[in-house]
Amino acid sequence: MAVSKVTVVISQGQGRNPVRRQLEEDIATMLLTEPGVDVSLVPHLYDMSHDHTGLLFLRSVPGNLIVLSWLYDRAARWTLDRTGVRGHEGLSLLKSAEEDAEDEDENDVVAKNGIGSVNVPNRRVYAIDLRCSAKAEDFIREVRRIAGENTVQTVELMSWIGGTPKPEQLQRYLQPERMLEARRAFDSGHATLEDKAVLPEDTGRRWYPVIDYSRCTNCMECIDFCLFGVYGVDALDRILVEQQDSCKKGCPACSRVCPENAIIFPQHKTPAIAGAQGEVGGLKIDLSKLFGGDSGESAIDMAVKERDRELILDGREAVGTSVGIKQKVRDEIDQLIADLDALEF
Repeated sequence: MAVSKVTVVISQGQGRNPVRRQLEEDIATMLLTEPGVDVSLVPHLYDMSHDHTGLLFLRSVPGNLIVLSWLYDRAARWTLDRTGVRGHEGLSLLKSAEEDAEDEDENDVVAKNGIGSVNVPNRRVYAIDLRCSAKAEDFIREVRRIAGENTVQTVELMSWIGGTPKPEQLQRYLQPERMLEARRAFDSGHATLEDKAVLPEDTGRRWYPVIDYSRCTNCMECIDFCLFGVYGVDALDRILVEQQDSCKKGCPACSRVCPENAIIFPQHKTPAIAGAQGEVGGLKIDLSKLFGGDSGESAIDMAVKERDRELILDGREAVGTSVGIKQKVRDEIDQLIADLDALEF
């Protein structure tokens, strides 16, 4: 029988941080009694491999989707997109104080002139950062607001699971209460074999770039710069991350050379690289790129050093600015000079 439902998926944090664990559990427990809401838990979005059952479950969810994760909303949205979980961007009103301040600053507005995603279904995907609030009630109110605006007629979750993947593979995601119980047993060291069977497959911590196609212009700067085989092109000659696990852990060099700030490393310590709104290079006209910042290093200098370090660790020779960078440096300096000439003092 068709019922009005909205699906909320909680992407669990890496590790067993007790504060994060408790917030996830509080939100899930409260949503279990919320009318018109289906709730499930999956491992950390960024760490799941393409064929992980958690992603198979996410790709199977029909209609509008709310995803709560420990990632910036932009990083979460494009991490989902690269796995085939697509939809039009849903607007959440729940934001951190820092994000609210950024939204009020017109200088932080980034024009979205990218090539965009492909095969986007007629639905909305809402990505909400669990770091926005320490109170479960704030997330429940936002879920209610979104659900009130977007509730659609869907079927009960169990009725649409069939074919590929197999129903038994996804059954665990339809039993959030049992999964929470098994997770508590596992964290306390008292998990039974039955408990372990309920929990999703383990995921290791991963490191790879995520492309924001709302900004990406398909300029191919990243594929020219990266020498580790991470990037490729699809059948439509669009850039894509082809070999995620070829990326060197901790290296964000390609994000620094992207002229559109379209490359995200969700686990990087620098917010702009991790997916926060704003730009990796800072100001629209960043004089530090031309004259050097406080450290005397531009984003290009840092990127070259990071790439050379990884090449040496790989047993290869450093290439400096001789590969994939010279023309970019010249273009960047020419553009900065043109911007300076256009300024009115």
